[in-house]
Amino acid sequence: MSQDYFGFSLIRNYARNGTATVAVNNPADISVIVIYFLVVLAVGVWAMIRTNRSTVGGFFLAGRNMVWWPIGASLFASNIGSGHFVGIAGTAAAGGLAIGGFEWNALIVVVILGWLFVPIYIKAGVVTMPEYLKKRFGGQRIRIYLSVLSLFLYVFTKISADMFSGAIFINQALGLNIYLAVIMLLSITAIYTVTGGLAAVIYTDTLQTIIMVVGSFILMGYAFNEVGGYENFQQRYMEAVPSITANISASCYEPRADSFHIFRNAITGDLPWPGLVFGLTIQATWYWCTDQVIVQRCLSAKNLSHVKAGCILCGYLKLLPMFLMVFPGMISRILYTDMVACVDPVQCEKHCGASVGCTNIAYPKLVLDLMPNGLRGLMLSVMMASLMSSLTSIFNSASTLFTMDIYTKIRRTANERELMIAGRLFILALIGVSIAWIPVVQSAQSGQLFDYIQSITSYLAPPVAAVFILAIFCKRVNESGAFYGLAIGLLVGLSRMISEFAFGTGSCNNPSNCPTIICGVHYLYFAIILFVVSCVIILGVSLMTKPIDDKHLYRLCWSLRNRTEERVDIEQDDWIDNQESNNMDIDEPQEELGCCKKVVMGFCGLEQQRAPQLSAEEQAELKKKLTDTTEVPLWRNIVNANALILLCVAVFFHGFYG
Repeated sequence: MSQDYFGFSLIRNYARNGTATVAVNNPADISVIVIYFLVVLAVGVWAMIRTNRSTVGGFFLAGRNMVWWPIGASLFASNIGSGHFVGIAGTAAAGGLAIGGFEWNALIVVVILGWLFVPIYIKAGVVTMPEYLKKRFGGQRIRIYLSVLSLFLYVFTKISADMFSGAIFINQALGLNIYLAVIMLLSITAIYTVTGGLAAVIYTDTLQTIIMVVGSFILMGYAFNEVGGYENFQQRYMEAVPSITANISASCYEPRADSFHIFRNAITGDLPWPGLVFGLTIQATWYWCTDQVIVQRCLSAKNLSHVKAGCILCGYLKLLPMFLMVFPGMISRILYTDMVACVDPVQCEKHCGASVGCTNIAYPKLVLDLMPNGLRGLMLSVMMASLMSSLTSIFNSASTLFTMDIYTKIRRTANERELMIAGRLFILALIGVSIAWIPVVQSAQSGQLFDYIQSITSYLAPPVAAVFILAIFCKRVNESGAFYGLAIGLLVGLSRMISEFAFGTGSCNNPSNCPTIICGVHYLYFAIILFVVSCVIILGVSLMTKPIDDKHLYRLCWSLRNRTEERVDIEQDDWIDNQESNNMDIDEPQEELGCCKKVVMGFCGLEQQRAPQLSAEEQAELKKKLTDTTEVPLWRNIVNANALILLCVAVFFHGFYG
C-alpha cells in the first residue's frame, strides 16, 4: 500500500479519478531532463574554473566583475521559484489575475533599488545588509537581529515554500519518493553552490532563466490553443463552476466578478487596491532593496551602470509571470474545473488529498496533460530550474550572512581561508535543516501557499523596510531609534502572526473564528499599519536621543553620499583580512599536498595560493575602486532613459488590466 505525501501517492495512480496515468517515463522526456542536468553542471563547473573562489570578494561577490545581463537574469531567477509556478498559478485559478499585480509591482521597485539603494551600499563598501546597518548605526544588536531574522525567513518561508511546491510537481510528474527527489535536487544545487560561490550561481541562474522563459512560453501557447484564444478564455473562465457544490455558498466556487481586474474594492476585495499599491510596495521594498539574496547580485557588478541595466532587464522579465503563470493557471481551471476548482471537501480530498482545495495542482496538471513527450520533460526541467535557482541563491546568501555577520563574532581573528570553509560548511548545515523541515511543510494547508508566504512577510518585514529607508534618507535616525523600532515592530507583527496561526486561517466554507479585531484586517493593510507604527517609533526615539555626528555618516546616507572626507567608523569591523598573519610564514616552505587533497582543495576553491602583499597605497586604490559609483555619461544616459521607459510600461500595464 502506497504512502501519501501532501495527499499525493508516492506511486502515481489516477485510477481513482478515472484519468489515465501520465508520467515522465518515456525516452524523450528522460533525455531532455538528463541533458538539462548535464548542461547546468557544465555551466557551474565552467564558472567555478574561471573565477577566484578563494577570497571573500571572489566567493561571495563574484570578484565584483559581473556584467548587466547575468545580473538581471539572476535577479529574476532568484525571485521566481517553483513556489511561483505552483502558488501564483493556483491563486490565479481561484481568484483571477489580480495576483499578477504582485509581480508587476516589482517593475517600479527595481528602479528604486538600482538608482537609490545600491549606490549607497557600494559607497559604504559592504558585503551584507546587516553589515551596512552596523556601519550606519554602530553596535551589534541590530546586525545580529537582522541576520537571525533573515535566516529565519529563508528557512521558514522561501525554502519551505519551494520544497512544498517542488514536491507537488515532482511527485505528480515522476512518482518518485519525495524525500529522495528533494535530497537529489539539493545535492546537485549544493555541489556548485558550495564549490563555485556567487559566480557559479549567477551564471547557472542565467541558464535557468532562458529555460524557464522558453518552456513557459511553449506551455502558454498550448494552453491558449486549447481554450480557443483570449476572448474564449475570458468567457469560459467566468463559466468554470464545479459540478459538485453540495450546500456550499456560491461565493466559494463561482469565479469572482472582478476576476479580470488587478485593482479591486478597497473593502470587499480579496486583494484590495490600497493594499496592493501601498502595502505591497512596503513588502517589495524590503525584498528587492534590503534582502541579501537580491542586493548581493547587484553588489557583484563591475560598475553602477551594470547594476542599473541589470535591474532594468529584471524589470522587463517581471512582466512575464502574468502571461506565463497567471493566465495558464486560470486556463487550468477552465480545462479541469471539477478538479482544480473543487469546493466540496470530500471531492477535494479525493482529487488531491487536501480538503481546503486543489488549486495548487493547476500548473502541474496543465503541464502533464497538455505537453507532448519531450516538451513535458522540458517543463519538468523548468520547474527544477526555478526550484534550484531559488535554493542556490538562498544558500549562497544565507552562507554570506552567517559567515560575515555571525561567524566573525565567534572568530574575530579568522583568516579568509577559515571564513571560506565556514561558509561552505554552513551551506551543508542549511541543507540538513531544509531536509528535516520537509515533514513540517507536509502539514501546511495546500490552499494557502502563496498567501502564507505573503502574510508571513507582512508580519515580519515592514519594520526592517522602515529601518533601511530611514537609515538611508534620514541622517537624524540613530541606533536607539532603529533598535526599538525593530523590537516593537517585531512584537506587533508576531502578535498578529501567532494569533492567526493559533486560530487557523480557515477556508471559504469553513471560516476561521479568529476575532475580527485581530485577523479582520487584510494582511496588506496590516503591513501599512506596521510600517507606519515602526517609522513613528524610530523617529520618536531618535529625536529624543543623541544624534550621530556627520563624520560617522559620510557616504552612508543619501544627503552625505558625495562627501569625500575620511569616514570615522563608529565601531571597528569585527573581521578584517589580517594580511600580516597571512604572510607571516611567507618565507616558510609550502606544505606539499597529496594528489587527492590537491583535487579536493582545487574543486572547493581553497587552493594554497599566497596573494601578493599590497602596499598601503595599493590597498587604498583597491578600496577606492570597489566603492566607486561613477558612470560613463553615455551609459548613464542610456540606463536612465530605459528606466523611464520601464516605468511607463509599468503604468500602461497597470492601467490596461486595472
